[in-house]
Amino acid sequence: MRNFKDLLESDSINVFDGAMGTMLYAKGIYINRSYDELNLVAPDLVREVHTEYVRAGADIIETNTFSATANKLQPYGLEGNLREINIRAAQIAREAAGNRVYVAGAVGPLGLRIEPYGPTSFDEAKDMFTAQVSALLEGGVDLFVLETFSDLSELHQAIRAVRELCDLPIVAQVTIQIDGNTVFGATPEAFTTQLDGWGTDVIGLNCGVGPAIVLNAIEKMRTVTTRNSQRNPTQVCHATFKAAVLHVLARVHG
Repeated sequence: MRNFKDLLESDSINVFDGAMGTMLYAKGIYINRSYDELNLVAPDLVREVHTEYVRAGADIIETNTFSATANKLQPYGLEGNLREINIRAAQIAREAAGNRVYVAGAVGPLGLRIEPYGPTSFDEAKDMFTAQVSALLEGGVDLFVLETFSDLSELHQAIRAVRELCDLPIVAQVTIQIDGNTVFGATPEAFTTQLDGWGTDVIGLNCGVGPAIVLNAIEKMRTVTTRNSQRNPTQVCHATFKAAVLHVLARVHG
């Protein structure tokens, strides 16, 4: 299998999987559970979702670890299982991916406010991400997807965590509002310029709004970067068509 960074330099369209949470919900797992814990207590179910996406034609699948950081696991009493959850998630995804599909380590927001909006320092946030990233690395991921971030400072700490541990590709995805900006007011041009400077390999958008607003934002993003752009319309895909519904990593050329 080619190095993922080489894949980014090609002109091919690379297809990601769709949402994990909606698929698990459709299979009977209610939202009062920790979906990340399923990597330990129901690995066959998680593997089943991955396998459905692989069979549907996905080129890249994401680990079931969107909320597998200490602060998100703490309400379920699972913070002590963080390392095991993330390692196992990567292994399960790899089992489904085989040798022809890439495995992306999924990392979401911490679920707390960091400076200057809250009491958590930048370094504290980075250390929380480091715990997850290191475990996903141990599990054997090929790249990282940092997704659904609205606070650029928090996203920066996640990027720092990855870069201090490895040089694997980073897909960084921001969430925008109906005005096309982040909830903190950053414009597509502004956050793209920052992410470009922080060394991400792909800059993208996900969740929150529909495809028309996402497309408009991407058109603005492409004016200030030469990097790859990603549009990830999982908010309109869901699991309606089961594993046949995929979202696309689209190469956007100037």
